[in-house]
Amino acid sequence: MGNGNDLEQALRRAVRGDVDFTRTARALATMDASNYRRVPRGTVAPRDAADVAAALAVCWDHGTPVVPRGAATSIAGQATGTGVVLDFTRYMNELVDLDPGARTARVQPGLVLDTLRGAAAPHGLTFGPDPSTHSRCTLGGMIGNNSCGAHSVAWGTTADNVHELTVVTTEGTGGDGGDGGDPRAPGSHTPSSRAPGSRAPGPRTLRPGTWSGAPAGTEALVEAHLALLRTGFPDLPRRISGYALDALLPERGPDLTRLFCGSEGTLGVLTEATVRLVEAPRARALAVLGYADESAAAEAAPGLLAHHPLTVEGMAADLVRDTRGLPGGAAWLFVETGGATAAEARAHATAIVRAADCLDADVVVDPARQRALWRVREDAAGTATRMPDGSEAWPGWEDCAVPPARLGPYLRDFRALLAQHGLRGTPYGHFGDGCIHVRIDFDLLTGPGVARFRRFSEDLAELVVAHGGSLSGEHGDGQARAELLPKMYGTELVGLFARVKDLWDPAGLLNPGVLVRPAPLDAGLRFAPLPREPVDVAFGYPHDGGDFTAAVRRCVGVAKCRTGSAASGGGVMCPSFRATGAEEHSTRGRARLLHEMLAGEVIEGGWRSTEVRDALDLCLSCKGCRSDCPVGVDMATYKAEFLHHHYEGRRRPAAHYAMGRLPRWLRAVAATRTARLVNVLAAVPPLAALVKRLGGIDPRRPLPRVAPRTFRRWWNARQGGGRGPGGPEVVLWPDTFTDHLSPSVARAAVRVLEAAGLTVLLPPKGVCCGLTYVSTGQLDQARAVQRRTLELMRPLLTAGTPLVVLEPSCAAALTTDLVELAAPGDPHARVLAASVRTFAQALEEYAPDWRPPRVDRPAVGQTHCHQHAVLGDAAERRLRARAGLDGELSGGCCGLAGNFGFEKGHYDVSKACADDQLLPAVRRAPEGAAVLADGFSCRTQLEQLGGVRARHLAEVLAEALGGD
Repeated sequence: MGNGNDLEQALRRAVRGDVDFTRTARALATMDASNYRRVPRGTVAPRDAADVAAALAVCWDHGTPVVPRGAATSIAGQATGTGVVLDFTRYMNELVDLDPGARTARVQPGLVLDTLRGAAAPHGLTFGPDPSTHSRCTLGGMIGNNSCGAHSVAWGTTADNVHELTVVTTEGTGGDGGDGGDPRAPGSHTPSSRAPGSRAPGPRTLRPGTWSGAPAGTEALVEAHLALLRTGFPDLPRRISGYALDALLPERGPDLTRLFCGSEGTLGVLTEATVRLVEAPRARALAVLGYADESAAAEAAPGLLAHHPLTVEGMAADLVRDTRGLPGGAAWLFVETGGATAAEARAHATAIVRAADCLDADVVVDPARQRALWRVREDAAGTATRMPDGSEAWPGWEDCAVPPARLGPYLRDFRALLAQHGLRGTPYGHFGDGCIHVRIDFDLLTGPGVARFRRFSEDLAELVVAHGGSLSGEHGDGQARAELLPKMYGTELVGLFARVKDLWDPAGLLNPGVLVRPAPLDAGLRFAPLPREPVDVAFGYPHDGGDFTAAVRRCVGVAKCRTGSAASGGGVMCPSFRATGAEEHSTRGRARLLHEMLAGEVIEGGWRSTEVRDALDLCLSCKGCRSDCPVGVDMATYKAEFLHHHYEGRRRPAAHYAMGRLPRWLRAVAATRTARLVNVLAAVPPLAALVKRLGGIDPRRPLPRVAPRTFRRWWNARQGGGRGPGGPEVVLWPDTFTDHLSPSVARAAVRVLEAAGLTVLLPPKGVCCGLTYVSTGQLDQARAVQRRTLELMRPLLTAGTPLVVLEPSCAAALTTDLVELAAPGDPHARVLAASVRTFAQALEEYAPDWRPPRVDRPAVGQTHCHQHAVLGDAAERRLRARAGLDGELSGGCCGLAGNFGFEKGHYDVSKACADDQLLPAVRRAPEGAAVLADGFSCRTQLEQLGGVRARHLAEVLAEALGGD
C-alpha cells in the first residue's frame, strides 16, 4: 500500500477527470447530511465509465476504499469515506437520452432529478420518486439509497422505476456475466491479491429477469437459501433496510436492478441507468385535512389510499412555525390528487375531503399556494433541526417505516419512548406509506449524551421491529442503523448480506463500514473534533447562544444552496454556486470549510486559513441563505467574522481600504466640494486605471460618478426646511449611496412621502449603518460607527419616530448587523432596528389612506437580495399593484453586491450572477416597461452590463405625481 502521494499520482495517470487531494477538496467531502464525519484521502471527478473503472483499479492496487457521491444529501452517513470519493456532479451529469414513446430516459449518475423532470415535462411525463431534495439530489444517489419521496403511494420507490443499470464492480476483470471473476473465496479482504497494474474491471449490465451481470456465485448463493429469503423480509411498502435479496427469488425475476437499488455504493459503482417515466397529471389539487393530533392523522391515512391519491403526507403543529392558511387542527394530512383538468383534480380532492373523518379541511387549487404549502413540507429536513426553543436537533432515526395500518399506534409508542429517554422530536413524513421522518434533540457533544443516543437507538430499533417495520424507510441504513440490522433481520440473514457483498466486492473497497460490517452507530460523529468552549468572536450570534461553533453547526447538509438555477430552487441562495457550480462556492461548502477550520484537522491555521479565505472570497454577502436556507445559515455574517480575524493585525486587500471605507472617502469629497473634479479626473483613462489598480478595482468596471450636490446639501438649501404638511413624522435615512451617489432617489422619496401627508425629518449628521465596514470584515470600525449612530439617534428613538431607509442593504444592516455587532443585548439597538421601514412599508403603515398615482405600465427589474432575505417585499408588491405597475420582479442577486462586483477578480462571477435572472428578465421586458431596482448596486449593474437605466420605486412614483 503506497502513501497518499503515490495514490494521487497513480490516479492522475489513470483517469482523465479531475483528481484533487487538496485540503479544500478533502474538507468539502468529510460530511454528508448525517451525523457522521470521515476524512477522505482525496476526490476524483470521473469523466466517463472508463474513468470509474480506472479509478477502481488504482484504488484496488493501493488498498484504498472508494465512495460514490452525488449531491451528498444522504442522512445515514453513506456518502462519506476515508479513501477516495468519486464526485459524479461535475462531469457525469448528463441526460443521455429521453424516449417519450417508450417512457424511458437514459441518465448518468450525476444528473439532478429536477433536470430530468424538466426535460420530461414537455412530453407530459415525470420521474415518479421525488425526494424533498429534488432540486439538487442526483439519480445516482437516488438509486444508491432507493429514494422515494412524497409520491411513492402512487409511483413507488426508485427501485420500482428502474429498467436497466450499468455498473462497475471490483469483482474480476471481465464484463457482463462475471466470467473471469475473482477466484478468491468470499470474505477475503486482501487488496494486494490483485496484481498491481492489472486490467481495470469492465462494466456490467443489470436487467430484471436475468442473472447476466451478476458476479459468479450469486445465483448459487440464492438457491442455497430460498427458504430464508422467502420468510426473512417484512412485507411493507417502505422496506429499504439491508439488501433486497428477496428480489432475486425465482418467482420475482431475478431482479438484479432491485438488488442494486438501495445498496448504498457497497456492491458497485453506477455509471448509467435507464429509468421509467410516468404520466404526469395535467392538473393537481391539494386536500389539506386537519386533525386533533399526529396519531389521529396517522390513523386516518391508510383509509385514504383506496381513493388513489398521489400523496398522503403528514405533519404536526410543532413543525409548522406559522399555521395561518392551514385548516383547524394540530396536525395535517396533505393529500394531492391529479386529473386531466383542474375541475377533475378538484373533484377528486373534494371526494377525499368528504370521505375523510377530519376536524377541518381545505382544497387548494391555486398552484402558487400549493407550492407554498409544499415548501413547508420540503424544508422540514432543515427546519426540524431546530426545536421551537431554538435548541438543536439531529438525524439518526430520520426515516423508520412501519405498515401504514400500524402507524398510529407506533407514533404513540414512539412519543412515549422519547419521553422515557428525556428527548424531543418532531415527527412528519409519508404517512400513507407508514414512513416517519424526525429530528431529535440528541446531545451529540458530550459522552453522556452520546451514550443516551446509543441507548435510545437500540430501544427504538426494537420498537420498530415490534411493529413489523423497517429501520430505514427511505434514506438507507448507512452507518446510522446498519449496526442494528440483526434486530430486524436476524444474524443469519445479515450474514447472507455479507456473503453477497463479498461476491460483488471481494476486496471490501466499496463504501466499507456502511450497511455491511458497519462501523458503530456512535463512532465518527461529526461534532467530536469541534472545540468545546465558545470561540472568541465579534458578532453576538443571538440565535446560537453567542456561540460561533453552534452557528456553523446549523448547516446539516441538506444542500438547498446547491440548486443550479432560480427555476429549480427559487429565492436568492446561492448566487456564486449558480455561477461556478463548485461546492466550495455553495453555502454548504463554505460552512463545511468553517467546520473543518474549527476542527483543525484538515484545515489548519484557524482564522488564518487560506482555504477558507479563498472559498469566502466569492461569497457575495447577499444574505440569501439567511432566509432561503431551511436552517438559517447566515454566511454573510460568518464571512465578515472570518475576514475580521483573518486580517487582524495584517495588511488588508486594497479593496477593503478603497471600498470598505467608502463613506469616509465620500464625506471627504463632499466636505471639500470636489465632486466635479473627481468625476473629471475619473473620466481620464490613465488616471482611472491608476485609481482602479490602487483601489483593487477590476479594470473593466467604470467608476461611479459622485453627485456634485449631496442630498443633505439639497435638503439644507430647500425652502421650508422640510417641515412638510404637518402629518405623521418620519425620519428619512440618508445612506452613503443615496446621499453621495444617487441623491435623486432621496429627493423623489421626499416628494412622495410629503404628497402622502407625511412630515419628513433627517437624522443628525454623521449617522451610518456601517455596511461597507461589515461586508469587508472591518468589524472594529463598523462597531464604532454603529455605536456613534446609536448615540446620535437616541433622541429620535425615544420619540418613537419611524426610520425610512431607501437603500435595502442599509436597511438590512440596521435591522440585523447593528443589533448583532454593535450592541448585542442593548435595548436601544433593538428599538432602532424595530423602527426601520422600507419606503413602501412607511407609506402603507403611516399613510394608509393615500392613493399613489397610477403609472399603469409593466414593471421588470430586481428585488434586492437583502430585501428578500431580511426585510420582505410584500409592501412593495402591494404598492406597485396600487400604482398599476404590473409584473413580477426577478429574484436572485444582481451580482454587484456592493463592493463585490467592483473588486478585481470578481467581474466574471458578478456578470454570471446578473446573467442568471436579472439581465434576461430586463431583456424580455415589453416596450415602455418601468425598470425597477431599489438598490444602488442593482441599478449600477443594470447600467454597466445591460445599458439600462433602472429607477427606485420612489422615482417612478414621484415622476407620476408630476411637478418638480
